[in-house]
Amino acid sequence: MAANKMIVGFLALVLLFVGLMSVFTVKETELALMLRLGKVVSGDFDPGLHFKIPLIHKIRHFDKRIQTLDANPEHFLTSEKKNLIVDSFVKWRIKNVVSYFTAVSGNPQLAGNRLKETIADGLRSEFGKRTIKEVVSGDRAEIMDIITEAASKRAAEFGIEIVDVRIKKIELPTEVSTSVYRRMEAEREQDAKQLRSQGEAEAVRIRAAADRESVELVALAERDADQIRGEGDGGAADIYAQAYNQNSEFYALYRSLNAYKKTFNDRRDILLIQPDSDFFRYFKSLTGSVPKSDPSPISQRGETPPKERVETVSPQPLAGGEKEVSGDLD
Repeated sequence: MAANKMIVGFLALVLLFVGLMSVFTVKETELALMLRLGKVVSGDFDPGLHFKIPLIHKIRHFDKRIQTLDANPEHFLTSEKKNLIVDSFVKWRIKNVVSYFTAVSGNPQLAGNRLKETIADGLRSEFGKRTIKEVVSGDRAEIMDIITEAASKRAAEFGIEIVDVRIKKIELPTEVSTSVYRRMEAEREQDAKQLRSQGEAEAVRIRAAADRESVELVALAERDADQIRGEGDGGAADIYAQAYNQNSEFYALYRSLNAYKKTFNDRRDILLIQPDSDFFRYFKSLTGSVPKSDPSPISQRGETPPKERVETVSPQPLAGGEKEVSGDLD
């Protein structure tokens, strides 16, 4: 009995082991390939539990998610025979696991080398048709679309789908970058000089126009001022004439008193004037009357009333500390 139990237990273990070896699972993120003695049997397995023949069938699992191939920067020539350093990357995934295993033996590194060659051929072809300016700014998006489409056709032969091809960076070699920079610097300097010359010419034009306008405004202002001043002088002369004609003696007295006030404004001043000077004509009469040499009014004589002028001059001190002061009343 004990021997029978051991045999039954052994058989149960063998059956359990064989059962475990007869099943395999496929994840959502995987593709499975069944091989029989190294040859492909099937690659169409949905996610879940599946069965196989132990020791005869072998299962290979592959990642079906999108993968990134970051290629090393390579040198390409443009239509201008200019050398460019291009850094790009590729997004790809396995589309047909059977073709993938047949073409590259399921080796991701070998698949990456195939993709690098395909993308490099596409970049070399497209860059050779375009100038640096077109590659950098104008046709960059178009180049990526063309390369993606062409690479997808070639990659389909070994079961790979190209999702996207992108150019990360385009650089010039150091010697080319230096020459391009110097040329750009010279062009910018030339543009700056041209703009400065245009600005200076415009400034000269604006200053000339402003000066001309200023001269015109000053001339007009001086003309108006002279006109107004002439009208004022004429009005003043009329007022003087009217005042003199109303009472000529009072007018003469008033102007003489103003002259005396301006002349005798300082007690320390000493006047050196002849006693019979006309300046003291109102001191000669106790009544304050002045002999009239010409009783006719100024308006009848056609003359303008004389203007008052009182001047005190002390150019040099006299003997004894006296000062010479003269005053005239016209």
